Amino acid sequence: MEYLKIFFINTALLITLAYLGNLIYKHTITYAPERIKKISWVILAIFAGWISTVFGYRLGEHAIFDLRYVPLIISTLAYPQPFILILIGAGIGITRLTFGINEATVAGVLNLSILGFVCAALSLWVRRSNMAYWIKRLVVILVVNLMNAVNIIAFGVVPDRMYITDIMPITLSAGLVLSLLFAMIIRDFQLDLLRNGQIIRANELLSAQTEELHKNKIILEERAKQLTLASQYKSEFLATMSHELRTPLNSVINLSQLIEENNDSLNGEETKEYAGIIHRSGEDLLMLINDILDLSKVEAGKLDINKEDLNVSEIPELLTLQFSVAARLKGLEFTVTLDSQVPEVIHSDPQRVQQILRNLLSNAFKFTMEGHISLNIRTFEQKEGALQRRWIVFDVQDTGIGIAAEKHDIIFEAFQQADATIGRKYGGTGLGLSISNDLARLLGGFITLHSEEKQGSRFSLYLPL
Repeated sequence: MEYLKIFFINTALLITLAYLGNLIYKHTITYAPERIKKISWVILAIFAGWISTVFGYRLGEHAIFDLRYVPLIISTLAYPQPFILILIGAGIGITRLTFGINEATVAGVLNLSILGFVCAALSLWVRRSNMAYWIKRLVVILVVNLMNAVNIIAFGVVPDRMYITDIMPITLSAGLVLSLLFAMIIRDFQLDLLRNGQIIRANELLSAQTEELHKNKIILEERAKQLTLASQYKSEFLATMSHELRTPLNSVINLSQLIEENNDSLNGEETKEYAGIIHRSGEDLLMLINDILDLSKVEAGKLDINKEDLNVSEIPELLTLQFSVAARLKGLEFTVTLDSQVPEVIHSDPQRVQQILRNLLSNAFKFTMEGHISLNIRTFEQKEGALQRRWIVFDVQDTGIGIAAEKHDIIFEAFQQADATIGRKYGGTGLGLSISNDLARLLGGFITLHSEEKQGSRFSLYLPL
């Protein structure tokens, strides 16, 4: 009866220790790294084995009977990792040395060390076997209890006959029953941990989904703003376009009607003047229609680029001839300079290059009331790692109204100008820069902008050499 009494005391201590360990785990190391959890488990298991020995049944001066091997059984079922089990077995065995060094102590160390290796082997089987969990529990409990009895017979200091006939029937039976009780307790603990883990993972998943939904909400709100802005810009574009189309069309219709109705009374000079206005109005309409067609082709990816030799030295003369009249009418100084390092011929699309430069110069003349406008053609070298890139640069600089820094990006978008009053005051549809930017990209280059409000602007077209 003394053996049972001590074993039940051991059981109460181990249950209390398991409960305290559960509380500590839940409230301190639940979210700790896996390494800390393993170390904590090893320390707790060794401490539980030592407590069992402290309250064990003392037979004679040195022999102690207890449930110190139960933490090994629990660890095999809860943490089936061989190295941890060997460590726990050796650790519990070594704690036996705290009761003095003698033959029984050595036997105790050897017994628990062997049980540690046995449990390590069992853990491999537990992890790999497809048998039901309750069968695995029974096998582990039975094997460890039997090996403990065999080790005591082989290495213990108690006489074999006395142990087999008087002690083993009670201690082995009690050990099996109490080990099974602990197996059920640890199974419940494992299920609780599993549920907690599932709840934690579910919370993490919900948090991630909530964050993703928040991000998607921001993206949708941004897209809604963009759609609203796009709708607004297109409405403004349609209003501007109707004005841009109506003005030259009215000129064509009114003047042609005037010529038709008063053909006999008009002299040659008047007819020539009206014809010139009709001609210019027709050109404005054609340019507007061409811009819209070019934009549509760029967006559809159907704009053709025909690269051939372009004589750069002819550009200053062509543009001077084209814009000198506009400069004279507005009282502006207009200069075109060509750097001596610029090659005479480059390989690009002459029509598209001239179209970009015309757009940039037209804008410069439109938004410059006084001062000067210049076109400077130069070269530029840029080092990108081991690669040396060379560019030909067309700088269009003016002393016009300038562009605020926050507007630098949007003016390159279709249908947009620096602000809504620009179209009403200066005219235009806001397509020129967008088309020029797309054309530059198709030619392998790009356009940069340096400008401040009321300080003029410099648009630079970069084309690869």
